Amino acid sequence: MLSLNKLPLNHTGIVQKIKCSKNLERRLLDLGLVSNTPITAIFKSPLGDPTAYEFRGSIIAIRNDEAKQIYVQDYIR
Repeated sequence: MLSLNKLPLNHTGIVQKIKCSKNLERRLLDLGLVSNTPITAIFKSPLGDPTAYEFRGSIIAIRNDEAKQIYVQDYIR
């Protein structure tokens, strides 16, 4: 298991757990980022923070400090 910020570009991971503040967890759950959701790192900003991720047909940017609190099981797409 690795934190989402370590997921290489164009790799897909399966969300295993989210360990963050209740406010952030609620926002992520509202977006559909729940356990067993596939998520793909698709683009890093020029300075490396934030990173764009695709899941459930949407693309969102997540800052590295928040991505460190989301754990995924990595697998190559």
